[in-house]
Amino acid sequence: MRTLTTFHRSAAQAHPVVLHHATFHTLEDGSSPEALLVFGQDIAASGTLEHCLAAAAALSPAAPEIVDLGGAVVVPGFIDAHAHPLMYGQLMTWVDCGPEKAGSIPEIVALLQEAARELPEGRPVRGYGYEHRNLVEGRHPTRHELDQVATDREVYLMNASGHGGVVNSFTLELHGVTRDTLNPPGGEFFRDADGELTGELSDAACNVLTGVHGVKVGHHGPNFHLADAPEEHLRQLAAAQEKFLAGGVTAIGDAQVSRREFDMYLRLAEADGLKTRVSMYLLSHLLDDALEMGLHGAFGNDMLSFAGIKLYADGTLGGWTAYFPDGYVGDPCRTGQLYHEPAEYRELIRKAHAAGIQTATHAQSPTALEMVIGAIEAALEERPDEDARHRIEHCGLPTPEQIGRMSTAGIFPVNQPQHYYNWGEGVTAAIGTPGERFNPLGEFVRAGVPVTISSDAPVADPLPLEAIQAAVTRVTRRGHRLGSLDLRISREEALKAHTLTAAQAIGRESDLGSLAVGKRADFAILSADPLTVPKEEISRIQVLQTWVDGQRRFLSGARTATPAQHANQD
Repeated sequence: MRTLTTFHRSAAQAHPVVLHHATFHTLEDGSSPEALLVFGQDIAASGTLEHCLAAAAALSPAAPEIVDLGGAVVVPGFIDAHAHPLMYGQLMTWVDCGPEKAGSIPEIVALLQEAARELPEGRPVRGYGYEHRNLVEGRHPTRHELDQVATDREVYLMNASGHGGVVNSFTLELHGVTRDTLNPPGGEFFRDADGELTGELSDAACNVLTGVHGVKVGHHGPNFHLADAPEEHLRQLAAAQEKFLAGGVTAIGDAQVSRREFDMYLRLAEADGLKTRVSMYLLSHLLDDALEMGLHGAFGNDMLSFAGIKLYADGTLGGWTAYFPDGYVGDPCRTGQLYHEPAEYRELIRKAHAAGIQTATHAQSPTALEMVIGAIEAALEERPDEDARHRIEHCGLPTPEQIGRMSTAGIFPVNQPQHYYNWGEGVTAAIGTPGERFNPLGEFVRAGVPVTISSDAPVADPLPLEAIQAAVTRVTRRGHRLGSLDLRISREEALKAHTLTAAQAIGRESDLGSLAVGKRADFAILSADPLTVPKEEISRIQVLQTWVDGQRRFLSGARTATPAQHANQD
């Protein structure tokens, strides 16, 4: 894999800053310095306070700013290697119907009704975040229940998985969907025992909401963004960025970039509004375009870069579209789906690998994972590369044998422990006791497979400390622990998984991921130490400050944009 080469701008105008009176977790061979010197965009020195002051004097005649952190804890900036920032920003303008807001269908309906009263006439009502197995009723809402919200406008309630949801009757009628409408390839309009539409829809059926250019099943994978005006998308992206910074995130791997996301990032960068680093993974229907443009490997600058190609092998466990050919325990008639025929998928991997491009494939079930691992093995056999770093996104239920092959092939799984935290019980409800191994991080560590932690925002909020707690405890939001204790990982391993290993996953370990001299000054300042507080309290640690490129980008308590300020204005 060709990692990104970055270029440091002139430090002629830089002002030295010395941070001290803190615990510094550098992730560099156990070093724990007393102070850190930031000069320009870089970490210029570490060690004793006296050493950093002397180094500052050697670099600049200006007196350094000395910052007493009052006993706080400094860690490398968290790297969220798999997230969807624009979609996250868009959902910030929708109605939050997640578990902290609603535990039943009537409560969801009430939230949507309140939003409908406040929206202009005819404006669609959009909600997100429900997980049907977490509801009192243990099922999806129906179109008839959403008809209580409105019968004269569209109502759409997105499932927490992001791969579908429920619409009201008006929406189905508006788009001409009837009980006789055929399911599109790669999607479904769900029906009850009598063949009547329930209002639930998944994957390619979401075309009725996004248009044919939205969900790209048949063009290599889904893209579930509903279109807003470009100016609104820009506001959404900027608002999402603030949320990542508030969580201590300094770099993001956008795991689903179409032309729309690419355009928004370029616009934000043009306006000097890009505050987090972004590594873009283009959807695989753009692979030929990328090759034609000569994007053979990582390309870009230190803030915005092309990192690789995103593919989809199967669907989601949350929406029961991950591929289990024998059916789901909760519904034997559902099998989920593969997005590609194996031969077609293998050719896509071969083509990308031959050009030196990293791939990142969404895969959950053992069958889907077999297709991915086999394709990567074949590509490596044809063109050996000891550092290809092909990724498997989510990688929920690999077999022990598959994990061993992943180690041999140098594959990076990119997991989301918050999925386990938020609805781990739902996985066992869907597929039975095998679901207890969901996200087997401990097995990865023992097999020598690098562990990377991310959020998948908006499926979960970009809260690295919550993800670290889930990885360390394997305790769900409901207080359950599924599977054996050896599926957990240590605090140190979890911190590394969200920083240094995540930097490796996006090809940026040469300048990000640890607090090493010469690397970029990206770090988070925390109120307590995630390596020493009780495990169940890690998520309660407050992010006090977030620094990117030697500049403080987030300060706890400072006024930042709220979702309401970025509400849809078209």
